[in-house]
Amino acid sequence: MIEQDDLKAAVSAGIVSEQQAASLLTLSHSRRGARENLAAGDEPFELFKGFNEIFIVIGLCILTVGWTSISAVAYADSINNPQQAAIPFGLVGTVILWLLSEYFIRRRRMVAPAIALSILFALNAAFSLTAYFAQPFMVAQEDFSSLPLPFALGTFALFIYWFRFRVPFAMAMIAVGLFIVAMLVAASQSGTPSSFEEMFLLSAGGPFAWITLALGIGVFVVAMIFDMSDPHRVTRRSANAFWLHVVAAPALVNTIALSLLASESTSTNLALALVLFVFALIAIIIDRRSFLIAAIGYVVALAATVFGGEGAATTILILGIALLLLGAFWERIRARLLKVLPSFVPVHRLPPSV
Repeated sequence: MIEQDDLKAAVSAGIVSEQQAASLLTLSHSRRGARENLAAGDEPFELFKGFNEIFIVIGLCILTVGWTSISAVAYADSINNPQQAAIPFGLVGTVILWLLSEYFIRRRRMVAPAIALSILFALNAAFSLTAYFAQPFMVAQEDFSSLPLPFALGTFALFIYWFRFRVPFAMAMIAVGLFIVAMLVAASQSGTPSSFEEMFLLSAGGPFAWITLALGIGVFVVAMIFDMSDPHRVTRRSANAFWLHVVAAPALVNTIALSLLASESTSTNLALALVLFVFALIAIIIDRRSFLIAAIGYVVALAATVFGGEGAATTILILGIALLLLGAFWERIRARLLKVLPSFVPVHRLPPSV
């Protein structure tokens, strides 16, 4: 094992440059943080490193409540021109969150505060921009034509935030922001959907279901680009892919599962099982449990809330058994599956099997 002193000696001997040594050291720390306590073949996942991070997140939440209360009082005092007050308060909030991010994310490298600050930054941008650009009377009449612009600007601001701080969770929020913008544009052009089914059933006349499917495919492609650039999952690219898979799976399974569950065909359960089997194969090949659990979790939520009854209960029971079996034999199944893949599949850019 090469230690930090070895790298310093290599720099002194001219074997590697200081920049190369720093890159190697960063990679080593990243790899150790991602894989140190994982079993072979497990998927890296980290929400916080210690209770101090939770302590800081609680402090951020209390700070947010205090700032929101002060802003609400000052905003109420400027009721004669509320739109002009939205941007100054939003800019002050942005500066505060940016400075906190510089310290807790870039300097301290904290995980939970990074997620919390990303959420707060997104909410601050969304609320301030919406308050400035949106037309309340138009929204009350179900005219959403004034909403796409502030949400698009908020999503772009979040992209700038991600580009600076590279918080993987922010990537998932960017994907959700694009979904919201697309839905608002569709609603302003095609009219507000009259029911939940009209939004997400492929048989419905509106564009909402196809937008969901298209965005799901797009997010999945971006996630795979991150994943295939880091097959050993030792950098932030892998973490970006993790959160994108969490967003992509529900979007992909949404319209298909909802359309199948809404149909009264006797072969519904069989068709749904086939769809989830395909999702399971994809998840095993790319070695992403997060992709499969997000898809199945979404189907279980639909079955338990939107579609009840004995059939839904049976579906949930079968899915639970399937997940337990996959969890027990995941690596064994994946090793055999990778051996039978056709040659055009870039296996060398996927995580190696154990």
